[in-house]
Amino acid sequence: GAMRGAGTGTGGAAVAVAMSLLLLLLSRSPPAAAGDGKKSGKLVSEQFSQAPQKLAFYNWYGSARLFHFRVPPDTVLLHWLLQVTQGSGPACSNVETTVYFRYGAPPVINPLGTSFANNTSVQPSFLLKMLQDNASFNVSYPAPGDWFVAAHLPPSSHKIEVKDFIPTCAYIFQPDMLVVRVVEMSILKPDVPLPLVLLSQPSYLKVFVPKHTQELRLELQGCVSNGSLGCPVHLTVGSATLPGNFQKVLTCSDPTTACRLLLPSPPWERWMQVTAKSLAGPRVSVTFSAPLVVLTACRPWTVNLQHLLNSSDQSSNTSTGTPLPSPNTHDLDQSGKAGSGPFCFRSFPILREDMDVVSVRFRPLDRISVLVQSDMPSVMQLHLNTGMDSGGSLSISVSAPSPGTGGPLAASDRASPLLPAAFFQGYPLSLSASSPTANLSIPYPETDNWYLSLQVLCPERPEECVQASVLVETTLYLVPCLNDCGPYGQCLLLRRHSYLYAGCSCRAGWRGWSCTDNSTAQTLAQQKVATLLLTLSNLLFLAPIAISVHRCLLVEASVYAYTMFFSTFYHACDQPGGAVLCILNYDTLQYCDFLGSGVSIWVTVLSMARLKASLKYVLFILGTLIFAMSLQLDRRAAWNTMGPCLFAIVVMVTMWVYRCGRRRHCYPPSWQRWVFYLLPGLSMAALALTIYVSMMTSENYYYTHSIWHMLLAGSAAFLLPPRDQHAEPWACAQKLSCRYEICKNHRDELYTVT
Repeated sequence: GAMRGAGTGTGGAAVAVAMSLLLLLLSRSPPAAAGDGKKSGKLVSEQFSQAPQKLAFYNWYGSARLFHFRVPPDTVLLHWLLQVTQGSGPACSNVETTVYFRYGAPPVINPLGTSFANNTSVQPSFLLKMLQDNASFNVSYPAPGDWFVAAHLPPSSHKIEVKDFIPTCAYIFQPDMLVVRVVEMSILKPDVPLPLVLLSQPSYLKVFVPKHTQELRLELQGCVSNGSLGCPVHLTVGSATLPGNFQKVLTCSDPTTACRLLLPSPPWERWMQVTAKSLAGPRVSVTFSAPLVVLTACRPWTVNLQHLLNSSDQSSNTSTGTPLPSPNTHDLDQSGKAGSGPFCFRSFPILREDMDVVSVRFRPLDRISVLVQSDMPSVMQLHLNTGMDSGGSLSISVSAPSPGTGGPLAASDRASPLLPAAFFQGYPLSLSASSPTANLSIPYPETDNWYLSLQVLCPERPEECVQASVLVETTLYLVPCLNDCGPYGQCLLLRRHSYLYAGCSCRAGWRGWSCTDNSTAQTLAQQKVATLLLTLSNLLFLAPIAISVHRCLLVEASVYAYTMFFSTFYHACDQPGGAVLCILNYDTLQYCDFLGSGVSIWVTVLSMARLKASLKYVLFILGTLIFAMSLQLDRRAAWNTMGPCLFAIVVMVTMWVYRCGRRRHCYPPSWQRWVFYLLPGLSMAALALTIYVSMMTSENYYYTHSIWHMLLAGSAAFLLPPRDQHAEPWACAQKLSCRYEICKNHRDELYTVT
């Protein structure tokens, strides 16, 4: 199909290009009709749109924004109109947007240039890079069905950004799909000529390919161009798909040569589009019989349920794969219209067992091994046409414990099980005596009926394959992620409206589609060092805990102990691979860690304000409840934590200013308090905030975040207020002992000189 990409400067210009294109097509004369010369095949246009999505810088597949469209049947032109809208502000700049297109399944992309897992078959992605705000893209004669569009910004810098703290720019992407389709397209019937007259406009035709079609032949007969013999006709057979396009093109120009096109093993049970264009000029008519369609069918030998029931008393032999008898007329699949033609393949029924979302197991019905011979392929049909199967990965494992002299050839294909095929040639697999097992993984398989064909081949000595037979065991699965993303990845289920698909989020420097690329991976020693740094750095909270107990600040000490405990075990659970320890649910540990950090800052600042005990503890409880609520709403939003902390700072500053006014001198009055406690504590707090906001990346996280732990604990130790002059050191610990005490009447003193 003809595919063109064009960039335009503004949105209005892009829309004008699209509408002028549609008007141009609709103004054409409709294609010639059959026989009586009447006109038919009206062209109509339709437009489809989806809600825009905010683009993200690429880090993993979840960073890409996916759009799912359905192209109606009999479409002759597909026009994509792409628009990127960016926000206003100093953070916004022109960036490159990458857009991918694929038919039948989401695009398999690799912007980071990582390697795929072994035995993974990936087709190159078809992409379009946008430097402008708008772009258009055309596909002629597209295949009907599911089409997917994915878009993302350039790879991310791996910087860990605090949400809503630093201004960012929003890039909004919206694709529109405009289609031009034919109403009442002319139908070609097998062995029935269809007279046509071609002028300057093409003629759109279609033919239905029934099941078990082994060969299809198209032939133009009786061509006359402007009164003389000749057939200047250009035929396009099939529909365009992306990234691969397997259309067949036939150009007929020599009047002495027959104009025919042979299509072996065309896709079954679907309409195949045929477009005829005249090459004789705009005012020259070409008269001919529309492509004469000749179908050659074959008969499958199906090992059906009746055969299995008859052999149920020999289940032990069946389970071990006893060779089946030769095909006979009683074993025919009557539903397949196998009334004529030779046997062309042996069909084994397959049971589809849905296990979970995007998780299916396929297994031969009531048998383990499949008999594979040389006379015809053994075929298993995999139903992946529910519309929800394309979001996972198809895993195929074929093994022959005793391959024998001949090696079986396995091929996984869609739409047709016979090879060679007219269009897509499938994914090859081979077994031999030296390699008795073959594996194949296909990420995001296209929505269709898939076939696994097995046949014994002896390329060097074909005579040895005449009587050769091999028992082959197959393991067929549709899984969300290959190998569950391995030990250094997490398989995440993604959703676009009602469509579900899965992707791998990698950790510890591992990359790739299935987290198998270790080019930048951390070693096990590095992982252990990272775990020790992130966990043991929390032990510095022992300093503010000890100081709080020494100064009889038991509530503050309890908060610091809570923060130290949950921060330690959260980071022990947050590590990938073998260096991981989870004592509670990961989400629970993360929530408790965030809550402890926020409340630690809250109680430290309020303690510096030197409020009355009753007021201070009321604010402690209210602040903790507010933190619990805000973190439940969004624990990563910056202002959910900074808002209460700023309020506590305002309270502290207000109390200090109030004391300064009442005492007529600075508070705290001691210069030693400022130099040796407040200034070091404030400096450590400012440095901790700077590191947390602007210096953390995914690569340096384990030591920058460890420094954040140490600075947060150190600043709390320096900033805690001194003990009251009337209190003895460790007075709170002494109160826990059992003895008689003299009661004293303590008063809250707001003007104690410290």
